[in-house]
Order: sequence, then structure tokens, then C-alpha cells
Amino acid sequence: MTHHQLAAETKPPLTPVRQLALRFSSTRRGARLARQLAVQQFTEWTGLPYDSDPARAVALVTAELASNAVRHGSLPGRDFRLTLLLLPDHFRVEVTDTRPERLPPPVPPQPADETSGRGLLIVQAYAGRWGRTVRDAYTKTVWAEVPLSTSGS
Repeated sequence: MTHHQLAAETKPPLTPVRQLALRFSSTRRGARLARQLAVQQFTEWTGLPYDSDPARAVALVTAELASNAVRHGSLPGRDFRLTLLLLPDHFRVEVTDTRPERLPPPVPPQPADETSGRGLLIVQAYAGRWGRTVRDAYTKTVWAEVPLSTSGS
């Protein structure tokens, strides 16, 4: 996380125009359903088409965050929560899991020839901002904000 991202997280959040939160099973199927729901809600709330660049960015970001929650943040029998917020200039995706001690690195690693480990690089590339928050001893939230327009964040 850059200094800009850390500083921005301390500001009071904007009031969402729309908000939705649902729990999903910590399985591959749950991650897939979370991605599908995020894109559906994004297109419904914004009126942008499924094949728009922002909708594709929402799909990629949600897929990576949900996949990481399933792979690295789950405990047996515990779900993850997907929260979607439509704000005036961006769409925020939050994924909350049950492993607060397993924080993603503030800056994604730059893997050389590995075949995995590039998920946070994808999030960083498609999100205007992203970060992580631990509010209690039982959960952590990894969030990303996708700009509503492709003209920057």
C-alpha cells in the first residue's frame, strides 16, 4: 500500500449511493458466485454494459479478492463476506474473511517466473486504490476501488 493509500484510508468514507453485503461459502464456487454477483450489481447500479472496461475490472478485482479469501483467509466452516458500495466516482469491493493474522503485503510481490502469486498485482493494476483493514481480532477486510470511468482514478 502506498502512502497515498494509507492516508486516504484514514479519511472518513464517502456515503455510498448504494450498498449490498452478502456472505458466501469459502469455496471456489462461493468465489465464482461473488464475482458474478459483483458484476451483475455493478451493471445494474451504473447502467454500464457487462463488456465495459469498468465492469471487466470489477470482475477481475472481485475474483482475485474472493479467491484470496478462500485460499488464504478461511477457517473451516467460516464464510467470507462480500460488500459492494457504489460511490459517486467509484465502485468499492470489500471482501472480509476470518484470518486477520494473514494480511496481504502492502505492496504486491513481483514474482519472476512463478505460475501463481500475481493476484494482488492484478488488483493494483485495475483498482484506483486498494488496501486492507483489520477492525477486530476475528476478521480482516481487503478492499479495492474501481473507477467508474476509464479516464483514470
